[in-house]
Amino acid sequence: MAKRVVLLTGSELRHDFFRIAMARDPEIRVVRSYCESQKGNLQEQVREASTSNSLRTTYLESRSQTERDFFELYCRSTPDLSNPCQIVKGDINRDDIVEEIIELAPDIIVAYGCSIIRSRLLAHFRGCFINIHLGISPYYRGSGTNFWPFVNNELSCVGTTFMHIDEGIDTGKIIHQIRARMDVFDNIHQVGNRLICDSVMECRKLIRNFENLSALEGDSNIDFTKRYYRKKDFTEEALQLALANIVNNNIGAYLSSKADADRRYPILQQSNI
Repeated sequence: MAKRVVLLTGSELRHDFFRIAMARDPEIRVVRSYCESQKGNLQEQVREASTSNSLRTTYLESRSQTERDFFELYCRSTPDLSNPCQIVKGDINRDDIVEEIIELAPDIIVAYGCSIIRSRLLAHFRGCFINIHLGISPYYRGSGTNFWPFVNNELSCVGTTFMHIDEGIDTGKIIHQIRARMDVFDNIHQVGNRLICDSVMECRKLIRNFENLSALEGDSNIDFTKRYYRKKDFTEEALQLALANIVNNNIGAYLSSKADADRRYPILQQSNI
C-alpha cells in the first residue's frame, strides 16, 4: 500500500520539481503539498539591501537561470500528482492549516524549503516527520549551508541531511546523509541542482523503507555552533571568495583527494535502502 505523505515546501522552481518528482513514485501518495510563497526570500532581501549588491544580484539571477535549465522542462511536461495548495509564507504554522494536516492523517510529513515549524505538528507527528536539510549537519547549520563550504574550501560538507524534525534549527536526529556529486567543470548552482535531484531519489527510498530504517548515532563531540550562518552573512565579500575558489579549481583539488577529505567529515547513512 502506498504511503500517504504530506509535503511542506516553498514555491520556487526547485520546490515544484521536488513535489512533482516525489509524487511520481508509485509507492508514495502525496495527499497534499503546502507551498509557501516566496515573500522574504534571499533574492528579495538582497534586492532591498541598502549596500552595494551587484555581484549577489547577478549570482542569484544565475541561480534562477540554472534552476530553469535543470527543472523547467520536467515540471512543465510531467503530470502534477502532488495536490499543491498555495499558502502565504509562515502560514504553515497557522492553526487551521495545522488542523487540516492532522485530519489528512498522513503516514509521513516531509519538509523541504518551508518556514520553521513551530506548531503542534512537531508533537503530533513525532517520529514520522522528515526534514530535508540541504547541507551536511551538524557541520553546517542555518542558511546557505551548501554555499559556505565553497567559501571555506570544505567541499566534503556539500550534501543533504535527512533528519527527524524537532524544536531546534537543523538539530534533529539524523536519518540519512548524502554528499553532492561534483564535476571539475561545475559551478555552485550546478552542484546544488544535481544534489536536489539526488535528494528526491534518496527521500523516496527513505519513505518506501521507513519502517526498516536503522537508528544512527553520530559523533556527540561535534561543535554545533562551529559553522552556523544566517542570510545576513551572505555578503559581497563572501561571494567573491566563493567564486574565486571556484576559479582556482577548488572542486578539482577536492576530487583529487576526495577519500581523504571525506574522512575528516564522516556522514551517517542507512545501509538497507
